[in-house]
Amino acid sequence: MHRPWVDNRRAMPAPGQEDPERWERYLETVHRGQIRELIEAYRPDLLWFDGAWERDERQWRMKELREEILRLSPRTVLNGRMLGHGDYATAELGVPIQRPDGHWELCYTIGDMWGYQPQDVNHKSVRELVRVFTETIGHGGNLLLNTGPAEDSRIRADHARRLEGLGRWIHRNREAVYPTEAGLPYGHHYGPSMLSKDRRTLFLVCFDAPRAFVELRRLRNTVTNISVLGTGERLDHRVVGGFASRGVPGVVRIDTPATCDPYATVLALELDGELDLYRGQGEG
Repeated sequence: MHRPWVDNRRAMPAPGQEDPERWERYLETVHRGQIRELIEAYRPDLLWFDGAWERDERQWRMKELREEILRLSPRTVLNGRMLGHGDYATAELGVPIQRPDGHWELCYTIGDMWGYQPQDVNHKSVRELVRVFTETIGHGGNLLLNTGPAEDSRIRADHARRLEGLGRWIHRNREAVYPTEAGLPYGHHYGPSMLSKDRRTLFLVCFDAPRAFVELRRLRNTVTNISVLGTGERLDHRVVGGFASRGVPGVVRIDTPATCDPYATVLALELDGELDLYRGQGEG
């Protein structure tokens, strides 16, 4: 007696259609499995996710993923590409016009591409990297600058020269970098700025050599000393305009430095107290 043949094979979805069972199997055995392996083997301080835009938060089960990671490693920080479940924002390839709320970083490339790409020769200059770096930290962010090792594990020479150039600029102006926080909102100074942690020293970044003076608007504080980082030169200043009877401060005009940095000059302004800005629409 012959038994009837039954085909128990599951029908494969048509091209372009979802296969929920395969997706769940991938999440558990590959995606989650590899993340658990990384955490258990290395206890990372940071997990930096990329992608995620192919599917929504529900399909990735991001809330569940965050909870599992923090259960296994409570001190691990998670970047912003977790569809609402990261610890900080992750911008890419352009400094935001508006200062982001909370902690954030800018992902940026030395060339046009990510990682090691030998055909990518359109490298940004040290001057460009200094500009992006200061604009980022002036907004209170962190610059994540991309390079990549070649197959022999070396960083390509044209990237190394730029990284070293940026590092030398940071060393010359380290007081404006370590430790500082976001500086002035746009409109008070024509370039980026940083503020010391005690909020009593303001650092103004000048990308171009000033022709006559550097201007700082609507500062209520008295400036007690101005110096040029890297040279120590001291600069005079004067206050112009304002409307004292209405509490509207004038404009601080700072003399031009005798020598300017080839990439960006930083002026350190020591204040008589914590930074105090006028943000109204008064006259003066």
